[in-house]
Amino acid sequence: MNISMIFYILGWVLCTEAGAMLFPCIISVIYSETTGIYYLITLAVCLVTGLAIIFRKPKNTRFYAKEGFAIVALSWIVMSLIGAVPLCISGDIPSFMSALFETVSGFTTTGATNLTDIDALSRTSLFWRSETHWIGGMGVLVLILTLLPIAGGQNIQLMRAESPGPTVDKFKPRLRHTAMILYIIYFIMTVIEIMFLLFGGLSMFDAVTIAFSTAGTGGFTASNAGINAFHSSYIEIVLTVFMILFSVNFSFYYMMLARRFKDALKNSEVWTYLGIILTSGIIISLNIYKMFPSVKDTLRNAFFAVSSIISTTGFCTADFDKWPQLSRLILVLLMFFGACAGSTGGGIKISRIMVMVKSAVSEVRHTIHPKSVNAIKFSGKRVPTETVRNIKSFFIIEMIILAASALVVSLDNFDSTSTVTAVITCMQNVGPGLNAVGPTGNFASFSVLSKIVLIFDMLAGRLEIMPLLVLFSPSAWKKN
Repeated sequence: MNISMIFYILGWVLCTEAGAMLFPCIISVIYSETTGIYYLITLAVCLVTGLAIIFRKPKNTRFYAKEGFAIVALSWIVMSLIGAVPLCISGDIPSFMSALFETVSGFTTTGATNLTDIDALSRTSLFWRSETHWIGGMGVLVLILTLLPIAGGQNIQLMRAESPGPTVDKFKPRLRHTAMILYIIYFIMTVIEIMFLLFGGLSMFDAVTIAFSTAGTGGFTASNAGINAFHSSYIEIVLTVFMILFSVNFSFYYMMLARRFKDALKNSEVWTYLGIILTSGIIISLNIYKMFPSVKDTLRNAFFAVSSIISTTGFCTADFDKWPQLSRLILVLLMFFGACAGSTGGGIKISRIMVMVKSAVSEVRHTIHPKSVNAIKFSGKRVPTETVRNIKSFFIIEMIILAASALVVSLDNFDSTSTVTAVITCMQNVGPGLNAVGPTGNFASFSVLSKIVLIFDMLAGRLEIMPLLVLFSPSAWKKN
């Protein structure tokens, strides 16, 4: 392990988080709140520590996959611990464990909350909660590598470890330039959404915080009423569209900007994803049409729920926990499916689901015709055997973690639906589950042990497991 390089990049992470905390300080001044002083203190300590670490650049700047995974895992843990400090010392969330749960939920874009009165928070802290979604959506290390040139092409180790899904290797050439383009797309899309929300009558504060939550596919809102506080079908339609847009593979937008239209249109993951949304929305609409006064209301609520869950944003306008069993089951399945790889969304990812289905079909064909050769193709390209193996391993490890987490959380004696969906929604970075953790519930009643497990699940889900496994693997820290 190149320990000095790990600390060096962690120093840049501290400086970046200090810069991010400047914005809630500005909000505190605008709204004449004293809460900003706690963010300013945390910012100062964070910045001084970060500058002290990066003052001397390591002589050996090379690092490999295991260092990349360790850096990513440590970065997200450090960011979360520091991000929880001003929430706690300001008194907005007096319990540090509750503040940490909220911060991890923010950075991982899960959107699960353990707060019972969101309205009681200062606007400064409400802004910080939503900002953590925006930072975590694209990934802080992806931002850092656009600013920090690392010799020898080592950036790919960070981007591969932090970015969701198995498609990052497409961006290996000119990676720093590509990461910058991705962040520019992310920023522009966020600004466009803010403009649409302002046009719908939202205040600048609400428009920015909701756009941050949508862009990161997180789900935090600035009031107990959530999206229903706006009483606007226009806002719901805007959010539905942007939840889908932000959960589409960003390589699709990159290829469109690069005028590689044929390559973009061949992206089978995007079309499959949109097909799943359309099919699920229609089925749920037919299943719940008696619960709403008009076809328009039925379609709006059905597609909002589908888009919110499959994109793993977690916004809620209707209590889908009261919907028929078929609709509830479809939404749980969509929690597992998740968004596209290379997006800001969570879940297993549509690309992995597609490869696993094709792999299963290939195995059946091989059983029937043992001498046949059935290559698995994705978007017109052959999927390497190593990628298929990695996807299967990822799925198996995730199921093991889900089962183990559910067993521990079950010690709190919630009903089985609440227990299982609480773990699923945290692991897949969705937010709401069913029953006690449904659209009208929260995670406040869970024990400290359960919150620790769910925090691990949120981090494992966002970082797609491997960085945390490498971090806690003793063999990874042994000298070669």
